[in-house]
Amino acid sequence: MTDEKESAPDGRAGGGEAATLGRSPQDAPGATDGTAAAPTGRRWRRRRRGEGARRPLWKELPILIGCALVLALLVKTFLVQAFSIPSGSMENTLQPGDRVLVDKLTPWFGSEPERGEVVVFRDPGGWMDGTPIHRPNAVQKALSFIGLMPSGEEQDLIKRVIAVGGDTVECNRGEPVKVNGKALDEPYIYPGSTPCDDSAVGTVKVPKDHLWVMGDHRNDSRDSRFHAQEPGGGFVPVKNVIGRAFTVTWPVSRWATLPVPGTFHNR
Repeated sequence: MTDEKESAPDGRAGGGEAATLGRSPQDAPGATDGTAAAPTGRRWRRRRRGEGARRPLWKELPILIGCALVLALLVKTFLVQAFSIPSGSMENTLQPGDRVLVDKLTPWFGSEPERGEVVVFRDPGGWMDGTPIHRPNAVQKALSFIGLMPSGEEQDLIKRVIAVGGDTVECNRGEPVKVNGKALDEPYIYPGSTPCDDSAVGTVKVPKDHLWVMGDHRNDSRDSRFHAQEPGGGFVPVKNVIGRAFTVTWPVSRWATLPVPGTFHNR
């Protein structure tokens, strides 16, 4: 008998598979000069896909900043916007320097201002004549444009909605304000102020798609009463409303929501 090993069906010597599995990387097919063979198959593809997948931070940072600015601009345009209170016409509900957030989303769905809400609106015409306007620098303008800080030069006002289109308002000396014949209970009025004594206008009918607005500090608010004899009758077109102020966000010690007072319910 000879010592030859029995040939395998493929023509290789028996035990060849075991010998191949036991080879060192240097002996693997395709390896030369003592270098290991390159990874093959699925492992190699995974490694190739993973190479260079993560960008350096300095490349990603501008993209992240750009996305954040676009998002902030969209939020300001369609959702909420910050406004700064410039005067004491809404004391004590709002103090000069307070920052409020204004809901700009609901008007897109056809919602209109309701009685008792605190709203920000564009000047109907002549209400802010003679009011000094703060001129922000370039940085402030850029930040206010994208909504990261309130604008200091926009011609906007903030008041409380007392009556809406179709309502009748009575504002007489020595009497509470009446809407559709019912007196308002107004605990939000600035202490010491009177509902209408400083500027009584009698009885007015609010036109359709308009509002009658008044400040909470009645003796320090040039609102609908003070413009009743001017063109426009002191009414604010609904289309001029930017949105409803729903919370005070700054300073932190003044944080509060701005709900509709109960006296306006079922009016």
